[in-house]
Amino acid sequence: MSTNQLAALARTSEPQVMLRRFLALDAVVTGGNAVAYLALSGPLGRFLGAGSGLLLALGAFLAGYAGAVGLLASRRHPPALAVRAVVEANLAWAALSFVALAVWLSPTTAGAVWTVLQALTVTGFALLQHTALRARQGSSV
Repeated sequence: MSTNQLAALARTSEPQVMLRRFLALDAVVTGGNAVAYLALSGPLGRFLGAGSGLLLALGAFLAGYAGAVGLLASRRHPPALAVRAVVEANLAWAALSFVALAVWLSPTTAGAVWTVLQALTVTGFALLQHTALRARQGSSV
């Protein structure tokens, strides 16, 4: 992805602002999933073909993760090491989602589609964050 495409997506050409916006977007989307999993674990579990206990555990984990990413996004200059940890965690989440789908989950069709879509979304966040971090590091040289 070019710097111009990234700037258009973030609606800014300032790499620091791009990075913070992509972290914040990740936190908001992740937090929304957390709230849905926590508040609607029974109905969502039936719809997706996942146990409500699994969704409650995932919701609690995602709430903490969203809070941590949101806190990072609120920093004026998020530390590169912490941003890299978020990128790697997002990639690990996506990979684990595909492994879980192939190895131990037995979701409904909607659940399988949801698992793939959320894994691709998280991968997209990782790529945007990584690219914005590289752009920030390139602009500070």
